Amino acid sequence: MNHASEPLVRLASRVNAIEPFYVMELMKEAQALERAGRDVIHMSIGEPDFTAPEPVTRAAADALTRGVTQYTNALGITPLREAIARHYRDVFGLNIEPERIVVTAGASAALLLACMALVDHGDEVLMPDPCYPCNRHFVSAADGKPVLIPSGPAERFQLTAEQVEAYWGPATRGVLLASPSNPTGTSIEPAELRRIVDTVRTRGGFTIVDEIYQGLSYDAKPVSALSFGEDVVTVNSFSKYFNMTGWRLGWLVVPRSMIAAVEKLSQNLFICASALAQHAALACFEPATIAIYEARRLEFKRRRDYIVPALRSLGFGVPVVPDGAFYVYADTTTVRHPAAGDSDALTHSMLHDAGVVLVPGADFGFHAPERYIRLSYATAFSKLEEAVQRLGSLFSR
Repeated sequence: MNHASEPLVRLASRVNAIEPFYVMELMKEAQALERAGRDVIHMSIGEPDFTAPEPVTRAAADALTRGVTQYTNALGITPLREAIARHYRDVFGLNIEPERIVVTAGASAALLLACMALVDHGDEVLMPDPCYPCNRHFVSAADGKPVLIPSGPAERFQLTAEQVEAYWGPATRGVLLASPSNPTGTSIEPAELRRIVDTVRTRGGFTIVDEIYQGLSYDAKPVSALSFGEDVVTVNSFSKYFNMTGWRLGWLVVPRSMIAAVEKLSQNLFICASALAQHAALACFEPATIAIYEARRLEFKRRRDYIVPALRSLGFGVPVVPDGAFYVYADTTTVRHPAAGDSDALTHSMLHDAGVVLVPGADFGFHAPERYIRLSYATAFSKLEEAVQRLGSLFSR
């Protein structure tokens, strides 16, 4: 077939505002090396190496046997919304009405629904640089304009209320935050988050907080942004703490005034989240299952407590110790390597010369991305130790 003669399809302009994941090119190189017989240690993907525990898979099998696999309400099944509400009561001491909880097809659907409901054409949304790249792309998909604010170690790679005040302009509509954050693993201090919420509220704006990694907090009891007012919108997920990445299940907590709008959008864009995943997720909140998750959380903490000093011993800077998630955002300028300070070239060297995959900073923003790499410690402890040995050999040459 001669594809050259086929007419070009005119794409919507919003496609140009959404950038590809640059790390995927690096992943293609890693896969090619593996096909050629190389052993590659993956420390790039933000996915727990743990999978759904047995009570969850058993609940899924039971739901399948019972045939509860048809469409659900667009807001989610009532028992799951009630279970999530009880979880907020038990973990955070918050009384969240189940009616305000919207079950979604992953946190990505939750973020898209929130942006579609709140962002108009040309609206500016403030977020930190660095941040998870899809966050800015969700704003762009809603025809808004993401405004990335340089946020370095002094700010814990997060926005501050002072920055929100300084960057708020006539077109600003709100803020989109993540605590703990991807790629940095850092949280916003509760007092600072309260100040941000108050600052946005006084300007009539919205606050969306991505809390998908909040269950993986290590140094202090987490505080949900929902503590600071019913007008705050939060996003959460069964992917990270609950180890259900491929099940594509998440949730939103919205103000009562948003419920009807989000329901209408969800009906039209998604119909509903997976019925099978929703029924399986009911088992996540059983005490025996929570005990499994807590043991896994402590294992992630053990990995963090190993990898941070190990990276420093290799010559990396870790200017802010991550307090959550499973990432370290490391400074490459001090390593003994010709590509020090060039994260793209350094990650290629680490892959080809040491068989270790990490992520360069280019995917996460525009403020000094060449300086930083993101490491995911969501892999077996033995793999972390082997990766450190390989990188030690590379940097000692």
